[in-house]
Amino acid sequence: MDGSLPHLLLALGSGSLIGCTLGLIGGGGSILATPLLMYVVGMRDVHTAIGTGALAVSANAYFNLAGHATKGHVWWRCAIIFAIAGSLGAYLGSSLGKLVNGQSLLFLFGLLMMLVSFLMRQARCQTDVTAQSLTIGTHGKTTLIAIATGVCSGFFGIGGGFLIVPALLLATGMPLINAVGTSLLAVGTFGLTTAINYAASGFVDWLTALYFIAGGIGGGIIGTIGACRLATHRNTLAQIFRWVIFAVSLYVLARSYPAA
Repeated sequence: MDGSLPHLLLALGSGSLIGCTLGLIGGGGSILATPLLMYVVGMRDVHTAIGTGALAVSANAYFNLAGHATKGHVWWRCAIIFAIAGSLGAYLGSSLGKLVNGQSLLFLFGLLMMLVSFLMRQARCQTDVTAQSLTIGTHGKTTLIAIATGVCSGFFGIGGGFLIVPALLLATGMPLINAVGTSLLAVGTFGLTTAINYAASGFVDWLTALYFIAGGIGGGIIGTIGACRLATHRNTLAQIFRWVIFAVSLYVLARSYPAA
């Protein structure tokens, strides 16, 4: 990426949108990062866009994690399980992803996003579940789901939040606002694992990543405030989450299908 003012503004604006999305719904940052880097900022190489986006999303996810943690939204035991187990899968997935044609990867990415948007219709939280009520069996189930989620996260070069939030709901039944906050530790760790793997192959644009991170800090503050205000409306966050994923999946499929 060049250092011109238009590119700088596009990168900062795109980063702000990613940060806001992470703070609001705990995911979607990486879903947006790759399309924004390619179709708005103008990055041409798919693998470089994936690596750069993963690094920026990782940093923004950790920043937003701090905001949600101060509000008590993070269930730390689940967060740590997902981060550790999922990172193993993310490393394997990112190694496989580098071997796949970039446009084919984007098309598969779009299909996966569309599938998750439909699966979110079935996600339900259980009002009687607390962080202390989770059993060893629940944590074992969470571990297996985390590994599978990590593989998908690394393969498609995504932080995984849009997979982790539904996965946490499936594994534990925790309230959505807690799934949003808890997911961010794994989102950051998955993204960092993927970014390190891609950087080792030269697939990270460091200047663009810096702009994205800078823009994401302000957007993350706005998103976290919004999430707290929407938490009392049980279905609102879930609907926002689902429709963001569905809309971007249509766009990615439309752009990548001719070349896939």
